Amino acid sequence: MLSNETYHSPGERQLLLRFWKSARGFWKGKSAGWAWLLTVLLVATVLLQLLTQYSLNFWNRDFFNAVERKDGKELLSQALRFMPLAAASLSLAVFSVWGRMTLQRKWRAWLSDELYRYWLERDRFVRLNFVAGDYQAPEYRIAEDCRLATDLPVDLVLGLVASLLTAATFIGILGVVGGNLTIDAAGLTLTIPGYLVVAVVVYSIAVAAVTMLIGRRLTDVLEENKRAEAQLRAVGTHVRESGESMAPGMKGDDGIRAIHPALKAVIASWLNYCWQLVRLTIITHTNRC
Repeated sequence: MLSNETYHSPGERQLLLRFWKSARGFWKGKSAGWAWLLTVLLVATVLLQLLTQYSLNFWNRDFFNAVERKDGKELLSQALRFMPLAAASLSLAVFSVWGRMTLQRKWRAWLSDELYRYWLERDRFVRLNFVAGDYQAPEYRIAEDCRLATDLPVDLVLGLVASLLTAATFIGILGVVGGNLTIDAAGLTLTIPGYLVVAVVVYSIAVAAVTMLIGRRLTDVLEENKRAEAQLRAVGTHVRESGESMAPGMKGDDGIRAIHPALKAVIASWLNYCWQLVRLTIITHTNRC
């Protein structure tokens, strides 16, 4: 029998390093071909989507200029120009969804197989019952954690790459369009090169700082909400099992008294979550305006 020694829970940095050490094997060995092919194709798709959106912006300008001039010949030319752009945009969007979900699916299948194999080999699934610590329902944790651990990183990385490329393109355009700003005041002349870029960077940093300040508790609020929901389900399960058992169980009033505090905690956590989202919505909506 294994010792009941209590182990300290690893920190976030340790968990992240442990996850990457385990999960990066998907890009090695037999699965490396599919993994790298899908990764490269998805990055290329992000680049092509940005290029297509860039071309559509120019098309939008030329089209409405032709509408303003009431130039029928130019309108026909722009309509013909729009068709391949629209087809490319649609094709890239469809392929992006397929590629992203295929990468997530194959990564999850590989990671789940590795974890199930590790859990079942050498009778670890039996011996785990004698280890002190929070190891309940490992089969559920493997299924759920593999889903989250492969879905979210892919979405995060692709979103980050798209955002960085979009920002770089946008800054380049602003630098060319905006040029320099010269300010004459009190006999002094101040020239700000690429003033639109400077203004956008300062504005973005300010919005990001305010968002981080207001949303810093969002993760804790979400975790508390999930904990309260799980507690409510656990209490409900306990009440049902007590009623279904052969031994005398709870009466209806006892069940209501047991469920009511858990339900009250869920509603309170949802209210807290609601106000957190309201504050974030104020920032995001103001930013869009």
